[in-house]
Amino acid sequence: MKKLQRKIQIYLSHHPLLYALIVGIGIVLFWRGVWHSADQIHSTIEFFSAGSSMSIMDTPWWDGPLSFIVGCLMLYLTGAFTSSFIGNELILSGLRGEKKLNERTEADLKNEVNSISDIKEELFVISKKLEILEKKAESNHKSL
Repeated sequence: MKKLQRKIQIYLSHHPLLYALIVGIGIVLFWRGVWHSADQIHSTIEFFSAGSSMSIMDTPWWDGPLSFIVGCLMLYLTGAFTSSFIGNELILSGLRGEKKLNERTEADLKNEVNSISDIKEELFVISKKLEILEKKAESNHKSL
């Protein structure tokens, strides 16, 4: 299954519009399946109540679950399942072993702020040195 998934991802990466279309359809089918299955369950529990967004008599019982399964397959095979629902940054931070923002201590946050401040200061110094070098290069160029 992983081999097939990789082949599909490689092919689709060369066709971004097709990739976006398939992932978009997969997301819609996934949520349609969730929605219709929930409505079906609700209608069954409420003894065929007319208050749901669809009638239990209008669609077969497998309509929602089939949409859900097809949507899941499309998203899984394109590699978009987790990135669509969890988000890339959350996955990457988990792989890096970072803590969630609400789990960080005040000391962790202060250290991060200090590190960012130090980086900004260093960039400022580098920027000034670069300006000096550009002026020297410009004056050398004029003197030639």
